[in-house]
Amino acid sequence: MMAGSTHHPDYQLLLKMLKTTRESCKVPQTELANRLDTTQTFISKVERGERRLDIVELVEMLEALAIKPEDWLKDYVAQRHREHKNKPVTKKLAM
Repeated sequence: MMAGSTHHPDYQLLLKMLKTTRESCKVPQTELANRLDTTQTFISKVERGERRLDIVELVEMLEALAIKPEDWLKDYVAQRHREHKNKPVTKKLAM
């Protein structure tokens, strides 16, 4: 499976964590959409993996939730390593 896919396990983890973060902040999709000047449909498609999120959009979403992106990414990387049982990830990026 290519890393560029929205179905890649690491990307699915990112989406799961992002949705959990939004929910733990008690921010509905509609409110997050308003903060980002976008639509609730966009937020929903991102969370369901129908629309791939780039790093700029990820940072904007986290900042809109008042989350420090660097802290969140550190947590994501730690969780990713746990998911891979602390083994190096050998999958390559899709070019």
